[in-house]
Amino acid sequence: MTIHKEGKVTIVVTFILLAAVCAAVCYAAGAGIIFFATLVAAALLFGLIVRFFRVPPRPNMRDEQAVFAPCDGKVVMIENVFEPEYVKKRCMQVSIFMSPNDVHVNLYPTSGTVEYVKYHPGKHLVAWHPKSSKKNERSTVVINTGKCLVLCRQIAGLVARRIVCYAREGQQVEQNTEMGFIKFGSRVDVFLPLKTKIDVTLGQRVCGAQTILARLDS
Repeated sequence: MTIHKEGKVTIVVTFILLAAVCAAVCYAAGAGIIFFATLVAAALLFGLIVRFFRVPPRPNMRDEQAVFAPCDGKVVMIENVFEPEYVKKRCMQVSIFMSPNDVHVNLYPTSGTVEYVKYHPGKHLVAWHPKSSKKNERSTVVINTGKCLVLCRQIAGLVARRIVCYAREGQQVEQNTEMGFIKFGSRVDVFLPLKTKIDVTLGQRVCGAQTILARLDS
């Protein structure tokens, strides 16, 4: 397991702050039960922060007819909806909610050319809120596979305060390579052509780059 580059500064700053707190408690209260309780709490918090930025090793899977999960999490929405930002027609929307306990790397679900990238500032409603895809801070990425458009939308949640998106218009991207990262609790929406065969169910846990969300119509 490795640590994602987006977490290195956060981890170092957290370590310094927690060390300072522990030193202050030790100075004020001595090396007693209060200090050891603080030390344990600091160690647990630091462990959670490090764990959040983990990048576990996974098999490099490829299937050009498949749409892979762009992140870890729980499927919270599968609906026929109108996509108003770029595709501008009805699509199948699959939404995945990432809790703070999930791996937060975001991946390209298909290979192709990045046709559109747009960052939108916004609110920080809870990520599973129905209006979060329209009102929250978010980034939209559209991939042209050569046969269809696949739109991915990174959505910040209540706790998340930074969306990182590596996509650039005109860029050729490979399936299951890094698209970005969202810090602390968030959601990714995937919009697919209506004829796409959805292979997941509502409430299902999915694994980024491993679980097939759908099969594109050949």
